[in-house]
This record gives sequence, structure tokens and C-alpha cells, in this order.
Amino acid sequence: MNYDQCKTCRRLGQKLFLKGARCLSGKCAFTRNSNAPGLVKKRKGGAMSDYKKSLLEKQALKKWYGLSEKQFKAYVQRALKKMGKVENISAELIRELEKRFDNVIFRSGFAESRPGARQMVSHGQFVVNGKPVNIPSYNVKKGDVISVKESKKKNPLFKNVAELLKSKEAPVWLTLNKEKMEVKAIGDPDLLEVNPPAEISLIFEFYSR
Repeated sequence: MNYDQCKTCRRLGQKLFLKGARCLSGKCAFTRNSNAPGLVKKRKGGAMSDYKKSLLEKQALKKWYGLSEKQFKAYVQRALKKMGKVENISAELIRELEKRFDNVIFRSGFAESRPGARQMVSHGQFVVNGKPVNIPSYNVKKGDVISVKESKKKNPLFKNVAELLKSKEAPVWLTLNKEKMEVKAIGDPDLLEVNPPAEISLIFEFYSR
């Protein structure tokens, strides 16, 4: 069991569902104990600083998508460069994060968690428009069709995936063919549907300091 992921949720004060189905069960460490790990001295009457607030928001979203600081910062900086060119840069940031290949695999139901989806992508389990792609950060575009490699479909792993897909509903910007184990991007992710666990404006403030 990866206890670091459980500590992350406790440290940030919210359940980020980093371990898939386990987070929905009674075994969830955050449900049993939501206090931050370790001993923390509380300041008397001290309110959380603006910097600390924005730091926690940044950490929550970064961990939610399972990105390194360098990766996450690059996404934020690209979104900031579009300020004034797009209607909503918060929506723009979430759009780009949601269109990552590993996230699309997770959202479609092929994996119970983003780390699991990233591993499947890295191991070359999928093709995009008929061509093998094993880069988790690949930007899925409208019209892209993602499917399981034919040579992988007999793998016991995908027997479990077939069961997972039966109860899965993909986001509205994706269409999922459960029988073919295939998903197609038909639009763009929507900020309201994604409902990220962070206040995006504070994340932009953090990196604009």
C-alpha cells in the first residue's frame, strides 16, 4: 500500500481519490483519520496566510493530476500566457490538464486511478488513431480515437477493465464504446463538470508572485 498518497490527502485536508476504489471504501485512511500527519503546533489565533492558502491549492491540484512541480508549473505558465486571449484561463488550465492521455484513460474508466492509468499508458497498452502512443502527457485532441491494442485485449488485466467499464460513464466530451474498449474525444473538457478540488485563481496568484 502506498501510504504517501494517504498522507497527501491528510496533509492537504481533503480526499483527492488518489487510490481509486479504495478511497470510496471503509479502508480509506483519510476517512479514518483526516488529521495532518505528524505533530503540528497551532498558532494562537493565527489565520492562514494568503501564501499558505495558494500553496495548498496548488499542491491539491498538482497531486490530483499526479504531476511533478516542473510539469505542473509548465501547464500553469502556458495558461497564464493566454490571459486576455481566452475567455477563462482557469477553464483553459483545466482543459489542458484533462486532455492529458493518462487522465483520459482514467476518466474513461480503463483504470481506477490516475497513477494506474499512467502506468498502463507507459506500458504501451493503447493506440491513438491506430498508432501506438506511450506518452502520458500526450495531448488528446478532438477526433482522436483511443483503443486498447489488439494484442493486449487477451491480457487478464483487460478482463477486469471490461468489468469496470460496465458501470462507468465517461465525461460528456468523450464517447465510450464499452464493447470495443474504445473512447473518442468529441469536444473539450468543461470546468464545471470536472469540478477540481482547488480554487484555480489562487494557483495563478501563487505562480505570479
